[in-house]
Amino acid sequence: MAELHAMVIEAARSQGVCKTFLRPAAETYVGPRNGGQTPFVHVEVGLLPGRTGRLKERLSEAVLALLHRHLPAGPATAGVLCTVEVRDLAPSYRMSQRTGGVVERRCPSTG
Repeated sequence: MAELHAMVIEAARSQGVCKTFLRPAAETYVGPRNGGQTPFVHVEVGLLPGRTGRLKERLSEAVLALLHRHLPAGPATAGVLCTVEVRDLAPSYRMSQRTGGVVERRCPSTG
């Protein structure tokens, strides 16, 4: 997790706050094979607008490589489907942080 977090900060050249979290899904279904019961890992990276498509592609490839390095080889991970989406955050994205009793609000520049 720490390695993914650092990778996103470096690749995106983030100057602000970067947040990384894991969220397990109770149930996932992928395609028609095996009744849809396919092991599945999805990483979604939301960036403030302005990064190039090429940067997003490189970050996606790097995240996929990281996933494959950390998934142990063996029967439990055979057939695991890994996907990555690097996208721009919506214009409605907002963030606030409480610092010393004061709430600081930040909104992305819409250019």
